[in-house]
Amino acid sequence: MDSISNMLIMMKNGSLAGKESVSFPYSKIKNAIAECLKKEGYVSSVSKKIKKDQPVLELGLVYTDEKPKITEVERISKQSKRVYFRMRDIHRVRNGSGLLVLSTPKGILSGKDARKEQVGGEALFRIW
Repeated sequence: MDSISNMLIMMKNGSLAGKESVSFPYSKIKNAIAECLKKEGYVSSVSKKIKKDQPVLELGLVYTDEKPKITEVERISKQSKRVYFRMRDIHRVRNGSGLLVLSTPKGILSGKDARKEQVGGEALFRIW
């Protein structure tokens, strides 16, 4: 299975189950995605830990009025089909209540930051 999809589904299921944090195997791209989500307020904390001699990424989940901030995720680019957005193709998700995450030449950015930097890239996922 795709490791980014696995990370997203674990975050969604953990937040819907009321967990305080979720953890999964560490990678640089997962860390970059987690930092982007933290910047946008979807994750409260990001930390790299060692469990059983393996690096693990642990994310703190965010709740507002005891409702999870992450209720749904939609993977756009898959291993079998890559989807690229130009800067003018980047639009708001769910009228501004969601977030689009892209892999750009300037790193992992949210849709809002990508438009500000005037870059496009591979659309990874939408989250709301």
